[in-house]
Amino acid sequence: MSHIIHRRSDAAIPVERPSVRIEDNADHNRFDLFVNDDLVGILGYRFGDGEDAAGDESVVALMHTVVKEEYGDRGWAGVLVRASLNTARDRGWRIVPICTYVRRYLAQNPEFLDLVVE
Repeated sequence: MSHIIHRRSDAAIPVERPSVRIEDNADHNRFDLFVNDDLVGILGYRFGDGEDAAGDESVVALMHTVVKEEYGDRGWAGVLVRASLNTARDRGWRIVPICTYVRRYLAQNPEFLDLVVE
């Protein structure tokens, strides 16, 4: 008896990857996550948060992360937070993680902990 399973010779069906774009929507103090040109998530922020930071444009509080329900449980919030933290690093921002999702993300990704205001 053979235990070899023969695969069908049909070519694999290509899977189309979505187009993903994250923009800093400075007019609304948020990062916007677009998937295939649909706005699916936001991460709101505000400047000058934290002790001794009033008016400090280098300290940014990450306030809330929201992803549309129909796009939930697919990892989009993590994509949005990672991109936002990379932008913060590139801009020399220090962050105050108010959003509980951002806090959980930081706990699982300690490479960003140096950004957090102590």
